[in-house]
Amino acid sequence: MTHKAFTIAEANAALPKLEEILQRLEAKKSAIQHHDQKLQILDALWGEALTRTTNPDRETFDQHSNRVDALMLDIKRTVEEEILAAGIRFPPGGLEHGLLDFPTTYQGRWVLLCWQRGEPEVRYWHELDGGYAGRQEISDEHIIAMGREDDPSTIDDRDLDF
Repeated sequence: MTHKAFTIAEANAALPKLEEILQRLEAKKSAIQHHDQKLQILDALWGEALTRTTNPDRETFDQHSNRVDALMLDIKRTVEEEILAAGIRFPPGGLEHGLLDFPTTYQGRWVLLCWQRGEPEVRYWHELDGGYAGRQEISDEHIIAMGREDDPSTIDDRDLDF
């Protein structure tokens, strides 16, 4: 499978839509926390008796539990269909810290353009195994070369894990 190599301009152009997606994901995450708090209260009140069919709060428990499950599935589906399907990487901690990586090519290898929610544009990149700690500032040379000088189909993409 050949991955898309984003230019810095393409990554920046995608940011408004990605910001909207991340806002929706954040709202779903907050809703999960709300329902989880309700579940914790019910568990504190009833303990193991909460799961008995005769428990008066069993239906409420099931509603909150089902809502959490549905929201988690919705988050997973949104990430898969709206982020990963666009060729963008959602790294570990991406939801918690608003991180997204755009694969690109540079000097004959794959690297990642790195963006964190709140940054006005993509200003950093890192090696595939560099992560957030390995972020480096994008220079004028990077702007010219990244995603433009290499043919993505000729670069080994086995290390891209999405």
